[in-house]
Amino acid sequence: MTQLTEARIRAAKPKGKPYKLRDSRGLYLLVTPPGGRLWRLRYRHAGRESMVGLGAYPDVALKTARDRRDAARKLVASGVNPAAVKRAERAEHGNTFQLIALEWLCKQQYAPVTLEKAEWIFRDLLLPFIGSRPVAQITAPEILEVLRRIERRGKHETAHRAKQRISQVLRYAIATGRAERDPTVDLRGALAPLTVTNHASLTDPGRVGELLRAIDGYVGQPATHGALRLAPYVFVRPGELRAAEWREFTLDGKQPEWRIAGERMKMGEQHVVPLSTQAVAILRELEPLTSRGRYVFPSLRSASRPLSDNTLNAALRRLGYSTKDMTAHGFRSMASTLLNEQGWHPDLIELQLAHAERNKVRGAYNKAQRIAERRKMMQAWADYLDGLKATGNVVPIRQLAQA
Repeated sequence: MTQLTEARIRAAKPKGKPYKLRDSRGLYLLVTPPGGRLWRLRYRHAGRESMVGLGAYPDVALKTARDRRDAARKLVASGVNPAAVKRAERAEHGNTFQLIALEWLCKQQYAPVTLEKAEWIFRDLLLPFIGSRPVAQITAPEILEVLRRIERRGKHETAHRAKQRISQVLRYAIATGRAERDPTVDLRGALAPLTVTNHASLTDPGRVGELLRAIDGYVGQPATHGALRLAPYVFVRPGELRAAEWREFTLDGKQPEWRIAGERMKMGEQHVVPLSTQAVAILRELEPLTSRGRYVFPSLRSASRPLSDNTLNAALRRLGYSTKDMTAHGFRSMASTLLNEQGWHPDLIELQLAHAERNKVRGAYNKAQRIAERRKMMQAWADYLDGLKATGNVVPIRQLAQA
């Protein structure tokens, strides 16, 4: 049989129907009406005739097609079906890290701020380097190289978080049958260890009183001043405070409160903050200034955006408190420490801090039944802070906590 030549292949013209140009040992070129030239191999496996594609000319030249034919026939000789191998390879290469990461991410019910950070890690730090890799082929060394790129920028905490995200995607791939193991487990100790530091906070009652008096004397944007004044009375996370919306507040009636929507909360659940009379007074002062807009604490640059994430910390620096003294997040530690010292039940404090309740049954009971106690605690806490601010003396509220 006359074998094909490059000249004969180039001279082949499309016709009204597909036709074959045969080479040897089952290899042939299929010429299609639109002009495509596709390599095919016919072979017999397990007593049945089969066919497998070997690529398209000219991307796959004649010599390369013959090499692929020979490799495929060796598989047949060893009892392996080349078409089955190709299907497996196609499935594997379709299951890229990027596709599975996006699939996994769509299933997560993260708060917007958490989702935004996760998307940033994938988009900017991971996908450009391993996004096109089949998950089943990703190795520990290539993951480490990606993470060390992040470390070289001094982002050690981000590197650890990126490793966590990779592991979550790979474990999802394992669960859905597209990978067999998670190579991030082989990276234990490979990254620089993190130095865990708590958010700086003042917990000495005397210094707390000084801080409150300094906040009262702050000279700056009213929205920033208002947020600083409200922060110690509500001790929510800084992001939850900055992006507070007027529609979330009920200031009238005997039980004023702030209901923060679940999509703004770290744990994804609505959070109720009972408002003390002091907190209501601060909000009433802000009403004529910002209530015509969406945000309680709008940005100075645009009323359509809330205060930036560094505004409150910058204001504390202006008041003379360094990053080692006090941070915006530190109001939470302040409240937690002093309320526990005053004898309030830890469950009440944890609920008001909106920390996760690991026992779901207990958590549901707490959230449904303890709001009245939390109202009492929040008012007592506000009165305690006012006592510190007014006199600088420690005003015990242990009796109120135990009442």
